[in-house]
Amino acid sequence: MKSVKILICLLFIIISNAAIQWYANQPQMAGTDLPPGKFKSLSFAPFREGYSPLDKKFPLPEHIDQDLSLLAGKTQNIRTYSILDGMERTPEFAGKHGIDVIQGGWLEGSTKRNKKEIQTLIESVNAHPDVIKRVIVGNEVLLRHDMSVEALIDYIRQVKQAVKQPVSYADVWSIYLKYPQLFNEVDFITIHILPYWEDEPIGIDQATAHVEKIVRLIEAKAHSMGQDKPILIGESGWPSAGRQRGKAIPSVVNETKFIRGLIEVANRHGFDYNIVEAFNQPWKSHNEGVVGANWGLLSADRQPMFPLTGPVIENSHWQWDFGIASGLFLIIAGVYFKKLQTFAVLRLLIFLTLAQLFGTCLVTQADFMWLTSYSFWQRAYTVMMLAANFVLAIGLIQRNYELLAEIPNSIILATRLRIAYQVFALFALYKTISLAFIGRSLSFPIEEFAIPVIGVCGLIACLGLKHQDLDWHSLSFRDLLEGGEIKQKLRDRQIAQYLSLAAVAMLIGETCAFWFGEDFVIAHPDFIASLPLALGYTFTNQQLLIWIACVLILSVPFWGHGGHNDQRLSLS
Repeated sequence: MKSVKILICLLFIIISNAAIQWYANQPQMAGTDLPPGKFKSLSFAPFREGYSPLDKKFPLPEHIDQDLSLLAGKTQNIRTYSILDGMERTPEFAGKHGIDVIQGGWLEGSTKRNKKEIQTLIESVNAHPDVIKRVIVGNEVLLRHDMSVEALIDYIRQVKQAVKQPVSYADVWSIYLKYPQLFNEVDFITIHILPYWEDEPIGIDQATAHVEKIVRLIEAKAHSMGQDKPILIGESGWPSAGRQRGKAIPSVVNETKFIRGLIEVANRHGFDYNIVEAFNQPWKSHNEGVVGANWGLLSADRQPMFPLTGPVIENSHWQWDFGIASGLFLIIAGVYFKKLQTFAVLRLLIFLTLAQLFGTCLVTQADFMWLTSYSFWQRAYTVMMLAANFVLAIGLIQRNYELLAEIPNSIILATRLRIAYQVFALFALYKTISLAFIGRSLSFPIEEFAIPVIGVCGLIACLGLKHQDLDWHSLSFRDLLEGGEIKQKLRDRQIAQYLSLAAVAMLIGETCAFWFGEDFVIAHPDFIASLPLALGYTFTNQQLLIWIACVLILSVPFWGHGGHNDQRLSLS
């Protein structure tokens, strides 16, 4: 009979988890199906995993040929960003596969490098007039403050005098408003409209309307200057993974919605566009984090990120994740099966639910972190964090059992858990400070700390069930060092204080990132009146709020004042 009770609880938890996973991964409507045919243009950078301009490891000719063969049935044009560093034969291969090229020339602060780029650009454009239809001199040079607008204009004029194709300069749309003289210099206006990256990030529901609004704004500005030139949306897209900004949430479903919506708007109004980008770029994770590496219509291994028609599933392999997590859960249940036979139903459900949560968190962490690791060191970090979480989960499961079974504490286990939580807390502190000061492209590490956070909540639940009168002071790590109680209390409280201050600093940092944004300041010049708007972008960021909750939960056991002889608790 006792075994039957456990089996029923196991079945209930597995079915409940299956229902939750099934519901969370239902196919979602993602806008109007794309009509048959090719995209007008895709940004093309054939960097595969292990290749990076940062490491001076450039694409091989066969990579370019293979990638363009793959894109031949998908796009009319490609946009390139440089003619050097392995990209020299791109026009040749594009012509072979029937793809036209919007050829870019990369400009930066180095005059010597720029001179070589411009010379090679002119030679290539003139050598392939049947393939290269338009030319773009420089990409976001003014946004990066790499050179003055006067120096840029000199390069534009130099290329215009040497080639017959239309010539432009590409930058975020606000740069054309900041430097209106550019309207007079280019043959066509190339603007980047990336709702996710705006100083005032745009949620997915308003993203395509924002694109239309900006095109009309630039069009009106050009007309006011007596210019009636074609406009190319030189970059527009949406990330499939990474950190949230305001209401702008990266996801596969949202990327699908944006691309489908963009094509619909472009076709309706006759907009010329280039989608960023053809392939995910692993190397961009070095400077731009997870979000920078996940803008492609195709993955780094050249597989479609989403379907062009029909509903979309965010995690298409969720059944595998569920199966592995359930396997881990059943292993844990098997190890404790005989020991659990004395538990009442409520205690049994709490123990097994926590075990299932730990298994699910481990699988989710492994899946997400491995898929968003793009180098040896990133994968080494992933393995390290998985191992740390696995060991912590084993310790927490045993500690939960001890509390629910009301057996004497294991001093060795308690000591190890205390040390583990101190390490995780300090690492969370480092992560939070980084997010506060350099967090523009850093992802919130929720998956990495889910087990420590759920562990605290689980231990509190077990302690509450055991003692019935749990209070704040009993939520502290019990001092386990002979004669070190006062010193340990002080250290614990300092950890709690630092974590709480870091959470506040992250809120301030996120708000200031919006509040002091150049375009934000131009749009909202009243410094004080604009603060509520900046705060609004901060407090609509669900990922940020979840991470702050995680940090504050991790601080809980370091705040209390449990004494050396307090046997009612110790989260460790």
